[in-house]
Amino acid sequence: MSIKFSEIEIGDSLPHWSRRTSFAEWNRYAAVNDEFVPFHMDDEAGRRAGNEQGAFGMGNLRYAYIVNALHTWIGDEARIHEVACQYRAINQKDDVLTVTGTVTDKKTEEGEQRVYLDINVVTDDDQSTCPGHAVVALA
Repeated sequence: MSIKFSEIEIGDSLPHWSRRTSFAEWNRYAAVNDEFVPFHMDDEAGRRAGNEQGAFGMGNLRYAYIVNALHTWIGDEARIHEVACQYRAINQKDDVLTVTGTVTDKKTEEGEQRVYLDINVVTDDDQSTCPGHAVVALA
């Protein structure tokens, strides 16, 4: 999908982008990033870390989901200029995580057409886990 600067309005939302996460997804992510942290892989370790439900998802995986959702939206001709987020809540096994975003501004800066967004990753019960912001530069 490719978007045009002229078609974006303040208040627009990112298109729907969701993923279910569990041990299979966490294991793949850990293998690629050498992030085999016990509380992400083992329920007992997760409980010892303070999560009653056991193992829990990686914050950096949610960051990667934000980047993937943005790339899906802006297409190959544009680029992500900036992403920042805070990890505010745990995501549990089998949560469906959805990247949300709302356009807060758009302007031409340093010769680029930039779009500013508030972003988040929410669980299937609409709990905010990863609020932040992003800036994309369109072609």
